[in-house]
Amino acid sequence: MLFDTLAASAAPSNVRRHPIALWLGALLALALLWDIGGADLPFMRLLGSSQGFALQHQWLLERVFHAGLRNVCLVFYLLMWVWALWPARWQRALPDALALPRRERLGVVLLAALSLLAVNLIKVNSLTSCPWELADFGGQARYVSHWALGQSDGGSGRCFPGGHASSAFALIGLCLPWLAPPAGTTRQASTGLRWLWLLLLVGMVAGAAQTLRGAHYPSHTLWTLVICGGLSWTGWRLASSWLAKA
Repeated sequence: MLFDTLAASAAPSNVRRHPIALWLGALLALALLWDIGGADLPFMRLLGSSQGFALQHQWLLERVFHAGLRNVCLVFYLLMWVWALWPARWQRALPDALALPRRERLGVVLLAALSLLAVNLIKVNSLTSCPWELADFGGQARYVSHWALGQSDGGSGRCFPGGHASSAFALIGLCLPWLAPPAGTTRQASTGLRWLWLLLLVGMVAGAAQTLRGAHYPSHTLWTLVICGGLSWTGWRLASSWLAKA
């Protein structure tokens, strides 16, 4: 069923709202079921012990998939601002995968900024600590669900949701001009799908690296994707009439 939906989305189309809404709904359900099942702590116990996490300072995870990947995403985000402000008279100089009206380019970049802001605001006010701070893994904190609002776990907090994964997931609005083009616009949805899968891959790799290091629970990456995807889709829908004037 999912592959049939994706295949249908690869054809030229005007609006693809329903498949995106279904994907976001399925993602939200997965995140909620993961939390309800209390799968975070058992999963982390497979990766760590009372001595901590063996891969916490592993070079590839720490230097490449953490610091390096974050810096690459930052450069890409800054380049997106250049792209958003690119003069309309030079539009033809842009490759097909980036050739959009300026209003849509600005919309995409503003949605990315909003997603980054939302994740960081939640993060700085979160009382949830990172797994490597738990007593189970050699720290001093105790496990407390991120749904236990206002309840401290005895650690430093500020670990929910996954900020590192947001480096890629915040840019997920880049797929929307092709998967949900403004009214009256026809585009190849396959371009949007390529952007979508690329950003999902980068975000999942970033989140997985942090989980292997003991820095984040799997749910932190899932909820980062829910927040960024939900904000991007909602913002794009709310701005649909403004975008259609491009």
